[in-house]
Amino acid sequence: MEITILSPGIYTYGAMLIGGVLRDAGHRVTLTRTPDVPASSILLISLFSTQHLLDPAIRNLIRAHRERGGRVYVGGPVSAAPEMVLGELAPDAVVVGEGEETVVRLVEEGVSPDLPGIAFIDGGRTVVTPPAPPAPIERPLPLIPDDIGSQSIRGASAYIETHRGCIGGCTFCQVPRFFGRRVRSRSIESIVEEVKAFAAHGAKRLSISGGTGSLYGSSNGEMNPDAFIALLRGMAEVMGPKNISAPDIRVDCITDEILDAIKRYTIGWIFFGIESGSDRVLRMMGKGVTVSQVVEAVERCRGYGLHVAGSFIVGYPGETERDYQATKDLIATLLLDDVFVSAAEPIPGTPLADLVVRTPRDKNPAFMPHVGEYRALGLTESEARCFDLMMHADLFRPQIRLITDEVYNAYLAEVRNQGGDIRAATELILRYAGV
Repeated sequence: MEITILSPGIYTYGAMLIGGVLRDAGHRVTLTRTPDVPASSILLISLFSTQHLLDPAIRNLIRAHRERGGRVYVGGPVSAAPEMVLGELAPDAVVVGEGEETVVRLVEEGVSPDLPGIAFIDGGRTVVTPPAPPAPIERPLPLIPDDIGSQSIRGASAYIETHRGCIGGCTFCQVPRFFGRRVRSRSIESIVEEVKAFAAHGAKRLSISGGTGSLYGSSNGEMNPDAFIALLRGMAEVMGPKNISAPDIRVDCITDEILDAIKRYTIGWIFFGIESGSDRVLRMMGKGVTVSQVVEAVERCRGYGLHVAGSFIVGYPGETERDYQATKDLIATLLLDDVFVSAAEPIPGTPLADLVVRTPRDKNPAFMPHVGEYRALGLTESEARCFDLMMHADLFRPQIRLITDEVYNAYLAEVRNQGGDIRAATELILRYAGV
């Protein structure tokens, strides 16, 4: 069959993986980042953001393709809320969860209540079939586009999946809900073969994904540093160490051996999801770590000459002014090489989304008007904290970044955009929760 896969904006690994599965099943597959009506009769859409459900271009594409008699199936992380996908986009079906095996049967057999791992509308009601079993961790080579080298996701042409699952239970994260908390790792041989394929298609840098990179090879919650080191070494032998990154790692998932390998075989950066400087908020977020562990982890990384970046979340429901000040104090202490700040965004299917549903609108920082220092800017409380923390972090880098008018306006535009997206996502979640 002729099949088109749309991955809006960027070629996600999931879309490339499904493309490879369908290609090896004998189908002719085209992968695109642009939402144009395809000539093929089957359109698969891989969606990774709640905002995609509200995108007029995607809505119009699905409607136009179905009006032409084509079939449309939607998958990806948004499938955590299949009733929402069906209600907003009206595809023929949603592939729920890991779809490598489900999608082949779906395109070949069509929608059926006997097919596990899908959701569809039947007679005006939503039908969700029993879950499909976890997909095999070994898989065909992805369908890699020839222009993959033009793509940059935090500096990488692509994030490749080395394992699935995460031992963490962060309330805002979808990974353990989508893939589970048991880590399933691919063989190093298959990963290196894939890295060679990406390099042959022009990839300039590759990053490791899978939740927490250093959990690769772990079993029963026990880390396997030797496996992770061998992974980095094998990837670096193909791409070169300056073209490999293993950025996203938990502060409680490092060892001296792991830090030394990151120094040797990667670009030498670690990105910690620090989130907050308040132990109380970290407990609310289900991080499973403390502020003291954060400080210790950053100090250990510095001992190996690594660059350390930190991600922070503000405006989490229940965060107080005292909690927020603790985050500012921590940033001043850590002197991170880079800082990323975002407001808390509820992702369907996560405990944070459930908390947002239970939180009155006048107690939700995403909707509460800010009445403090930035009142004249018309920001919400979460937007104001996000804006303030971005500027605060620039004062506590190894090399101070000056807040020029251009930087100030860029930060202001970013937080307003974040705030608008978060409110739209929240309204969507509240509507489907009947609130």
